[in-house]
Amino acid sequence: MNKVAGFLFISIFFSVLPSFAENTDEFQMLLDDHWDWQMRENPVWASRIGDRRWNDQWTDNSLAAIKQRHEKTQLFLRRLQLINSRELSRQDQLNYDLLRRSLENRIDGHQFKAYLMPMSQRGGVQSLESTAESLRLENLDDYEDWLTRMSKIEDVVKQTMQLMEEGRKTGFMAPKILMERIPDQISSQLVENPDHSPFYKAFKQIPDTIAVADQERLQQIAKTIIGDSLVPTYREFHNYFNDIYLPNSRESIGASGLPNGEAFYEYRTQLYTTTKMTPDEIHRLGLNEVKRIRDEMRLVIDELQFDGSFSEFLHFLRTDPQFYYETPEELFSGYLAISKSIDPHLVKLFGKLPRIPYGLRPIPDNIAPDTTTAYYSGPAADGSRPGYYYVNLYRPEVRPKYEMEVLSIHEAVPGHHLQIALQMELEEMPNFRKYSGFTAFTEGWGLYSESLGYEMGFYADPYSKFGALTYDMWRAVRLVVDTGMHYRGWTRQQAIDFFKDNAAKTEQDIINEIDRYISWPGQALAYKIGQLKILELRKNAAQGLGPDFDVKAFHDAILGGGALPLEVLETRMNLWLAEQFRLKANKNH
Repeated sequence: MNKVAGFLFISIFFSVLPSFAENTDEFQMLLDDHWDWQMRENPVWASRIGDRRWNDQWTDNSLAAIKQRHEKTQLFLRRLQLINSRELSRQDQLNYDLLRRSLENRIDGHQFKAYLMPMSQRGGVQSLESTAESLRLENLDDYEDWLTRMSKIEDVVKQTMQLMEEGRKTGFMAPKILMERIPDQISSQLVENPDHSPFYKAFKQIPDTIAVADQERLQQIAKTIIGDSLVPTYREFHNYFNDIYLPNSRESIGASGLPNGEAFYEYRTQLYTTTKMTPDEIHRLGLNEVKRIRDEMRLVIDELQFDGSFSEFLHFLRTDPQFYYETPEELFSGYLAISKSIDPHLVKLFGKLPRIPYGLRPIPDNIAPDTTTAYYSGPAADGSRPGYYYVNLYRPEVRPKYEMEVLSIHEAVPGHHLQIALQMELEEMPNFRKYSGFTAFTEGWGLYSESLGYEMGFYADPYSKFGALTYDMWRAVRLVVDTGMHYRGWTRQQAIDFFKDNAAKTEQDIINEIDRYISWPGQALAYKIGQLKILELRKNAAQGLGPDFDVKAFHDAILGGGALPLEVLETRMNLWLAEQFRLKANKNH
């Protein structure tokens, strides 16, 4: 390089640096501002992940506040668009694209006014006491913050009623079949004795580190708030719900029954799957998956030499006492034993494991009859609270033993806890990616993890193997019934019958599951769509690398980028595979 060319190169190089630095600084400032705003607008979420700055607040869900949040989201998007993403680092370019996608999704979804349907049979203002289970209640300040929150529930309920009333007037109403489950849930708050309130549970066993005098004071304040504020508030809500809202709830069950409902469901389909697949394409995929898995189930039935039809075998599984525990305590102990037995096998499949532990808890009694078999709640970011795997102990006679292994693998490890805890521990990742994600990845990973049970030595019993296939079938059925009800005019009973005909889930579970899909359009599609993509990526890597394929390295690569849209995940893993090919070639030379 001659002197003139060198001088030009240096001049150009240094003229670019300020632009690169300015864009990087501006983007980082935007990330920080956006995160702080999210925490301020979602104070319960903030508390759950360890940010206690708004620890005594609830989200403002007045119509005015919802409108302001929508406008603020638009402002953040415009601010983002002023930043030249090409002058960011490669990692920040990805962060930029994911933030843009998140903002655009929220803006696009606002038009469908789902916020006017603020509660379901699975939760809402009728079960706000369950919030305490996901918060840190360890010291005096924690309890006083929770008491302040309790004292503000009157405002939360009133805002909810205002949203519901606006929805009633404009046609954005929840299906009546779901709303009929809620009066009993509200009634659980209408106690004569404050000691019997679901809200008082958090005060029954206060840590010994808090002085006895303070414990007694906290308990007395809690009883006063329950008696003077919460019970009258919930009584007013109970009357409104039963006299006005419930009788006017819509008879239809599908999203297509809402104003602009078909477009709403198409939006939700793409939101949850992170693909461009149409509801009809997903429906056909579901039918194909149901057929494939059913053929595998038939092989297990043949192995057991069962003398009867497929439906007769499912009836046998649902009704034979050998497959069920008799008491909630026995069921909980069974889950605990399985969870402990999984942990030692993780080192076979993962190079990196999370530092944050997880625990097992029963689903609260007041929502257990109306919710699903289990769910996972993530840990606090500051390590003050572990993740929790919640299991449903209501009616143990409908909770089959043969599904407990696969359920635990999905909800705890190597499923949700392992993935979410690892993501939270990624040091270079911005907060909006550490503590949120994309359902197709998160639930796709959970379903993919179920297949790892075979590699860890589980499902050795043919019935447990059938249970694993039942769970895979369950998610394939979702593709059919979710699109069926919300887009293709299926009835609720039609969806229940299709589910019963193809999976060994008990009728109690099936009905709760179908009602969950009705209340949460599109979300159930994410599991199978995400699982199939991860399985495809693993197959490509294993076939390409042959004996050099390292499942630990593959899993670490999948999880090392956090939750991603599926097409972004595919790009990431293709780059990883190309690097593995390069390393393989160097080794051979």
